[in-house]
Amino acid sequence: MSTLLHDFTEPQQSPLLLLGQNRDLDSERGVECTGELPAPSDPNLVERARAAKEALGDRVFVLGHHYQRDEVVQFADVLGDSFKLAREAAARPDAEYVIFCGVHFMAESADILTSDSQQVVLPDLAAGCSMADMAAIDQVEDAWESLEDAGVADSVVPVTYMNSSAAIKAFTGRHGGTVCTSSNAEVALRWAFDQVGGVDGTGKVLFLPDQHLGRNTAVEKLGLGLDDCVIFDPRKPQGGLTDAELADARVILWRGHCSVHGRFSAKNVADIRAAVPGVQVIAHPECRNEVIRAADHVGSTEHIIQTLDAAEPGSAWAIGTELNLVRRLAAAHPDKQVHYLDSTVCFCSTMNRIDLPHLVWALESLVAGRVVNRIVVDEDDAHWARVALDQMLALPGI
Repeated sequence: MSTLLHDFTEPQQSPLLLLGQNRDLDSERGVECTGELPAPSDPNLVERARAAKEALGDRVFVLGHHYQRDEVVQFADVLGDSFKLAREAAARPDAEYVIFCGVHFMAESADILTSDSQQVVLPDLAAGCSMADMAAIDQVEDAWESLEDAGVADSVVPVTYMNSSAAIKAFTGRHGGTVCTSSNAEVALRWAFDQVGGVDGTGKVLFLPDQHLGRNTAVEKLGLGLDDCVIFDPRKPQGGLTDAELADARVILWRGHCSVHGRFSAKNVADIRAAVPGVQVIAHPECRNEVIRAADHVGSTEHIIQTLDAAEPGSAWAIGTELNLVRRLAAAHPDKQVHYLDSTVCFCSTMNRIDLPHLVWALESLVAGRVVNRIVVDEDDAHWARVALDQMLALPGI
């Protein structure tokens, strides 16, 4: 069955598993996908959402992540990636309420960057992130103790991906590290290495929580070898690594991954090239290294969007990222062939928890004077997370 998205038909597979069920914790494949996208909500909810948003006026500012479904992003004042949205919220101090149609760590970042007078709302508190959840703060603190016991902590600088909890960002700030996005990971890693002797030295980076972004940046951008990278598994004593392995490593990768991007494989790339002559493959850097090496283009969500916008009419593209975004790009570019890289459906299940009923509930509650599902970051964590975020903003070229 074709995966051409102009007349998009969901790829078929029997039966797909619910997120998190029957997963192999030792696999880098990621958790299984959930299958069909949820059906559109009751059209009456569209009018209710519009009426509530109009009643609130400038008091509310709605943020929509690229991975959200269309019925939600139609009410977003700004559409973007997680850090862009958090900064957009901070740039609108007159908005009393910020509704973040994304996942929990994104709403935390918005709360950290906005003023004390603003209140951040996440329409469904169950909208988490499987990758962010793979690095719990107690695990990371235990891991740092392991690095101290191995005698290497003094030569390690932590770098955490934006897709992490506020507590992990705060940990990074307390230990002199920085935050990064998929767009500036190379700059962030170079800065971190510069704090401990440079890329050509012997210092190390602890990269959290996505091993693939860390590995791809270190190997493909900084020129380190795959054998310079080791994986720290928090479920094993000392991460499953010996003192010697920690001493020799240049990049200590946390054992975490994106459940969507981790699914793509080199076989997917080979299959689409065989099926669509001349197709150009573009992949998100959260994909596995084998996919990155097989792709024609690699970049963040914003980079993928910009690349499709600039592509020649008639060109064919296979996109390795979240399904809602791929569908939206296909609809926006009817003059191009847009394919989904995987042969099976895979959208971000937790992101899709933000549906129209939850958004309407959040908006109508605000109209009634009730703030529901407010996200508030602990004051100390917020301070140190802001230190790490400010360090990122101070990086060259940011």
